[in-house]
Amino acid sequence: MKSLFVAFITLCASFTATAVDEAKWIPLFNGKDLTGWTIKIAKRPLGENFANTFRVEDGILKVSYDGYDKFDQQYGHLFTNNAYSHYILRMEYRFAGKMMPDAPSYVNLNSGVMLHAQPPQSMRFDQGFPASLEMQFLADEGKGERSTANLCTPGTHVEMGGQLITKHIVKSNAPTFPPEEWVRVEVEVRGNDEIIHRINGLEVLRYQRPQLDPKNNNAPATDLLEAGGNLMLSYGHIALQAEGQPVWFRKIELMSLEKK
Repeated sequence: MKSLFVAFITLCASFTATAVDEAKWIPLFNGKDLTGWTIKIAKRPLGENFANTFRVEDGILKVSYDGYDKFDQQYGHLFTNNAYSHYILRMEYRFAGKMMPDAPSYVNLNSGVMLHAQPPQSMRFDQGFPASLEMQFLADEGKGERSTANLCTPGTHVEMGGQLITKHIVKSNAPTFPPEEWVRVEVEVRGNDEIIHRINGLEVLRYQRPQLDPKNNNAPATDLLEAGGNLMLSYGHIALQAEGQPVWFRKIELMSLEKK
């Protein structure tokens, strides 16, 4: 009888802890509109949602290209209005439809979320990608393994095991998913100390000391440094990517890890 009572108390404590943890998650996307977000599409003015690229339908945030005649390197990003430093971000994504015919081939079944991103207001008019750290989302093309949750580094570098990593793509050990499957992603961001990628609850990549690349002029870290920005990245905006491939996002939530 005592053992049953102990088991009951343990179960109740577990439910309580889970409820408390869930209460700490803050929705970044309200499921209705783009309140709290700012759009920047290359070759378009800040805030212009050209051809309704970013839209909300049935509680899902969708990147769509049915209003485009051609892609024309109009890479887009949807930025949070606020910048963040220490947090856990979670969301789900899936791909829908085909990439724009004139987009680069690597765009196929490819999207992502940018971390520690520069403010959209600081981007050049025709700039394709913000200086940031991209948790890259990929899906199966039918050509073999294609891991999701890789790291891409537009205008940035990171360290792994104390070594500076300067290559643009660092692959994760995540599996390959079919395009139509909803994939649950989570990224733990701890300022300039460490960032951890997780897929469906499992760690697939971690790296340390994110920093701007002072020699990069494509996602111009040079602009930020010349304006007095820090070389080491400890905070920034979160941005969802639109690079020529339709993709859907939902359940976008954040838990702050800031010390109070």
